[in-house]
Amino acid sequence: MPSVPLWAHLVALAVLLLVSAFFSIAETAMMALNRLRLRHLVREGNAAARRTQALLDRTDRLLSAILIGSNLSNTAATAIVAALTIYDLGAQQWGLAAASVVTTFLILVFSEITPKIIGATYPEPIALASSLVLRPLLWLATPAVWFVNLFVQAILRGLRITHPKGAAEAQRLTPAELRTLVLEGSSFIPVQHRSMLLNVFDLEALTVDDVMTPRASIEGIDLEQPFEAILEQLTTCYHSKLPVFEGDISRVVGILHVRKLLPLLGEGLHGVEAMRALLAEPYWIPTGTSLLRQLQMFQENRQRLGLVVDEYGDLLGLATIDDIMEEIVGEFTTQVPGTSASSMRWGRDGQVMVDGTATLRQLNRRLALALPLDGPRTLNGLLLELLEQIPDGPCCVQLPGCNVEIVQIHDQAVRSVRLIRVPAIPTQREAR
Repeated sequence: MPSVPLWAHLVALAVLLLVSAFFSIAETAMMALNRLRLRHLVREGNAAARRTQALLDRTDRLLSAILIGSNLSNTAATAIVAALTIYDLGAQQWGLAAASVVTTFLILVFSEITPKIIGATYPEPIALASSLVLRPLLWLATPAVWFVNLFVQAILRGLRITHPKGAAEAQRLTPAELRTLVLEGSSFIPVQHRSMLLNVFDLEALTVDDVMTPRASIEGIDLEQPFEAILEQLTTCYHSKLPVFEGDISRVVGILHVRKLLPLLGEGLHGVEAMRALLAEPYWIPTGTSLLRQLQMFQENRQRLGLVVDEYGDLLGLATIDDIMEEIVGEFTTQVPGTSASSMRWGRDGQVMVDGTATLRQLNRRLALALPLDGPRTLNGLLLELLEQIPDGPCCVQLPGCNVEIVQIHDQAVRSVRLIRVPAIPTQREAR
């Protein structure tokens, strides 16, 4: 008979398996814990979260302490089973082999697989609770951890492997990962809010050329026309600010705030020179400027309207802060009656008339189409690229989701187009 009773060996074996299970479940829970959720709890002042964050800030020390405890427990359990086997059966090979199989089975089931599955399933409560035990254990195991890490660091340096210094550095998210995070949070984020967040990520990829009003569609005031004609234009104007030019839209001399002109008219002051005194300096935007950058520039320069120019200084279009905001929250400004934007809706017959200057992004948004956006930005540009010539008269072109009938051509450009919706062809599975 051994000096220690059999029941004491069995109790010690069970305790060692439980200790090993604790280290396994704590390791898995710590590594599977949502770091963003943990930072949120830390900001709310959760003491357990702060304790857990402190442990994860030194992942190398934490893992070393856990693995040391786990391996010591497993080794001690194996030694107890081997000692009992040798005492009862002698140093027989089949007995030691059977003891090894039994010990491996017990460790795998009770100390490895089952605890790790539980830890991966409930990482947050387990990690926060286990940190209360792991923190003092980590302090007690500091000498052993330091000694083991000497060899670990030497091996890592030999392999030229650098490990992150903390959980915060290891958990930095890229814009693409943030986009995926927003998409996966669909059950917590309302559809409208999710759409706005995704649109914000797209601002960096879009430029002012994607949202600007083309040069041919800019409404402005020509100072070379009679002042009576200018007043008549202002009475039917739907914009609060207008670019002012001389003879040609490319010769912009300033921006007129229509409201500032009203007091002068009330005082009986008329004439182009009185209008010139009210003009503000035009704000110029280089072509290709990203929407995110331009939104910041509008804010810094306290501007709401800018004129887009190319590398030669030629006017390309007009962009406003409203155009950029609509890319985030959707269309909200009042559309000018009679424009394609205000009437861009499918009719009951599945048709709609649009201007050739309509942008492809606008058509995709308003008509639920899938027109390509990696080339021309307007419908006129897309049609001319497909036809590879300026059409002599009405013709038809097939585009994704619709057929296009060119109705009017003027000044070497497509001015009026009829879109005819094409119903989607169901697949064989859908037909069944």
